[in-house]
Amino acid sequence: MEVKILAFGKIADVTGQKEWKWQDIADTTALRKKLEQEFPALQTMKYQLAVNKKLANAEVGLENDAEVALLPPYSGG
Repeated sequence: MEVKILAFGKIADVTGQKEWKWQDIADTTALRKKLEQEFPALQTMKYQLAVNKKLANAEVGLENDAEVALLPPYSGG
């Protein structure tokens, strides 16, 4: 199973990339854990996940070819 990760704003700066793929990630909880292991700076950042263009406020299972966006805090008016 492969998941496409998209990073925006400050998160892309932390990860050093805007897009990549990871294998064998079952759900958003496992994804957050892996992200924060790979990129320790994310442990102290607030960010949201969107799975297939829908905000994931709870744990969401990830299917093959799911697209997960890492969204930094919003600002503006």
